[in-house]
Amino acid sequence: MAGTERFDLIVVGSGPGGYVAAIRAAQLGLNVACVEAEKLGGVCLNIGCIPTKAMLTSAALVREMAVAEKHGINAKEVTFNLGPAQQRSRGVADQMNKGIQHLFKKNKVTHVEGFGRLKGKGKVEVEADGKKTVYEAKNVIIATGSRPRNLPSLQIDEERIWSSTGALMQEEAPESLFIVGSGAIGMEFADVYDAYGTKVTIVEALDRVLPLEDEEISKFMERNFKKRGMDVFTSARFEKVEISEDKATVTFKDKDGNAQTLDVDAVLSAVGRVPNSEDLGLDSAGVKTDDHGFIVVDDHMKTNVDGVYAIGDVAGRQLLAHKASHEGVVCVEHMTGNGHGTVDYSNVPNCTYCTPEVASVGLTEAQAKEAGHDIEVGKLPWVAVGRAVASGHADGFVKIIRGKKYSEILGAHIVGPHATELIAEFVIGRHLESTVEEMEKAIHPHPTLSEGVSEGALAALGRPIHI
Repeated sequence: MAGTERFDLIVVGSGPGGYVAAIRAAQLGLNVACVEAEKLGGVCLNIGCIPTKAMLTSAALVREMAVAEKHGINAKEVTFNLGPAQQRSRGVADQMNKGIQHLFKKNKVTHVEGFGRLKGKGKVEVEADGKKTVYEAKNVIIATGSRPRNLPSLQIDEERIWSSTGALMQEEAPESLFIVGSGAIGMEFADVYDAYGTKVTIVEALDRVLPLEDEEISKFMERNFKKRGMDVFTSARFEKVEISEDKATVTFKDKDGNAQTLDVDAVLSAVGRVPNSEDLGLDSAGVKTDDHGFIVVDDHMKTNVDGVYAIGDVAGRQLLAHKASHEGVVCVEHMTGNGHGTVDYSNVPNCTYCTPEVASVGLTEAQAKEAGHDIEVGKLPWVAVGRAVASGHADGFVKIIRGKKYSEILGAHIVGPHATELIAEFVIGRHLESTVEEMEKAIHPHPTLSEGVSEGALAALGRPIHI
């Protein structure tokens, strides 16, 4: 096609995988285009990670006000309104979106607006405003992400039945909210809406909330949420929802098999995500997908078709923004001959940003035992850490799974204040193949929450000082 614009690399999708891949490729000297049908930043930045954390920050402040008198703050007739918090979250997302626009200009990445799909070898067709334009590139990265799973018995309409997107857009907190699924998304929105006065009910099909976390963490979080007045049903099966003009009537079976019926204002479907792999031209290009629609890739994110790569949620494994970004860097560095490593999927941290926060990396205690490791478990409660007590947030604990043979950090699990920040110490420790002794011997400042890391390491060695 005469006049077809050519690039060294076209990235389809601008989420935390796509935009990072595009920028890194540009840094390595490639002429890069990034195709995006919606706003730059993808789900994470616009309707996911970032605005959700903004709302969780607001919810945490609401909770702090409940104990303000302990700090000498006597605020009378304080009211809490979700609207300004929701509006603030949109402002945060818009600011971050503009930041990516700036980064693209700075790194000379061409932003192509529209929906992109493969169109033969080395070609990407972009559809925008009813017009289709074909671009050529030596390499193409598919980074189209994922979307909320829509169950046949729970059809999302964003009015009565919300996805995470709908939950982010509400300017008024409903009187009652029924949440199906207790992974990170379900637990985070339960925290937000509970803070703003909504009666929250959580139903989880598996035997515990946050089912990917260590069992002790899950039990702690269930007790914590129940103590705050939320109803939590595990080993329960959601069955149906009936929508009327002013309510949603949900039916589920509890763990004893008893049918339960509730009238609620809204239902949040938080039952996982599915890849955005349809209508991308994958079949015509011969790109393989697995039975769940995820694109099959090798350790360098290459598909079975030369010149076609896939990263992030659409490529499966952990559906996490930080994992996507690392895949983007690994992908383009190998593509340009600058790469020497792969993504260490065994060292990807999980984070849940509710109150208290939950974070983990590596094996749970059960997984370590199943793998045949001879282990020692160290557990340090936050009440043993002065900074935690001083801050008024001493609920929870640090748990370390130590392999006795080499004293390696098989797993680390934190529930409590700033867990999502502290987990990075264990990620770095595992990355550098540190022993538990080395984590303890590194001098941590006093008084800080980071002392929980070194004291937790001591607990895993059987010689804690402060408990």
